[in-house]
Amino acid sequence: MPTRARLAESLGGRLPPAGARIGLLGGSFNPAHAGHRHISLEAMKRLALDQVWWLVSPQNPLKTADGMAPLVERLAGAHRLAGGRRLVATDIETLLGTRYTADTLRALRRRFPKVNFVWLMGADNLIQVDQWEDWQRIFHCLPVAVLARPTYSLRASRSKAAVRFKAGRWAERRVRGLAEATPPAWTFLHIRLSPLSATRIRAAGPAGRNRVSTQQR
Repeated sequence: MPTRARLAESLGGRLPPAGARIGLLGGSFNPAHAGHRHISLEAMKRLALDQVWWLVSPQNPLKTADGMAPLVERLAGAHRLAGGRRLVATDIETLLGTRYTADTLRALRRRFPKVNFVWLMGADNLIQVDQWEDWQRIFHCLPVAVLARPTYSLRASRSKAAVRFKAGRWAERRVRGLAEATPPAWTFLHIRLSPLSATRIRAAGPAGRNRVSTQQR
């Protein structure tokens, strides 16, 4: 198991204090881009979060390794874009030795029992979260905030997960308290949409990646 010092190092130098509200955004970040930053800042504002951690995955079990940049490269790109203060890119999933989201969330709760975590996901992930390993445990482990994404939002509202946890859905007008909610509790945040995706950026090649980086400076 990782030491407290190694955990702190992976989180930008300090562990979260008791009572902190922290959003967790998982993904390959292949590469990290302005869309990740956009939804993180929106979630931070709407949910009154202290930080958002980008959990840079060693390898998404549902994605092929073809075209996947090495972890060290993806993590470095995420660090540059996140900045490391309120947005923190981390390899903590690698340190915990977890592969599936449900296991990662359980491990984080064990490590930081006094922190109020919220799992963040795009509407595209809500559509297919029922394909994830032990997916219902995610909703029973932490509050969940689903953020609108272009073309996906309508289908997401009719997804298997949305129907299964309909009774635990919070109205947007009261979501500032979601971090302290008892799961299952989730909400759908209608935010200003960003058209960016990692797939489009990879397709654009180095020039596309450079444009995204330049726009964030």
